[in-house]
Amino acid sequence: MLKILAIVVVVLIAAVLIYASTKPDTFRVQRSASITASPEKIFPLINDLHSFNAWNPYAKKDPNAKGSYSGPASGKGAAHAFEGNKDVGTGNIEILESSPSSTVTMALNMLSPFEAHNVVEFTLEPAGETTTVTWAIHGPMTFMSKVMCLFFDMDSMVGKDFEKGLSDLKATAET
Repeated sequence: MLKILAIVVVVLIAAVLIYASTKPDTFRVQRSASITASPEKIFPLINDLHSFNAWNPYAKKDPNAKGSYSGPASGKGAAHAFEGNKDVGTGNIEILESSPSSTVTMALNMLSPFEAHNVVEFTLEPAGETTTVTWAIHGPMTFMSKVMCLFFDMDSMVGKDFEKGLSDLKATAET
């Protein structure tokens, strides 16, 4: 009986691992919000990491997190290193590209709770009296990430944080 149970467990684990291997090698999560403000008003709230962290939901998950800024005050080369609780982790974010009032591209390098190297993109598209702001993250999916995503929905988890952040950005930009 014990031998049959062990075989069933091994087969189930193998099935999960095989199924995980069929998942895509990359991921992308994005959310958008319509903000009643010009791109020129919104852009500095993203392009300056001090301003970014005032509405960034990840910066709010650990009020005791340690952080430091380096590089220019804003734009390409501006960087923020952080170390926080399990909800924040340890890593850094750096602005790679910055096109005034239209896009900001960042590198997000997480060291813990797991290592990950992803790209974060913000796009601002004017639409009459409003601006559509899209916040996206994309990057490679390691095999372990593929396995984890069988049990956790990354789009829902990260998406909720992006929705909260865009709501806070909207409140800040519309004042």
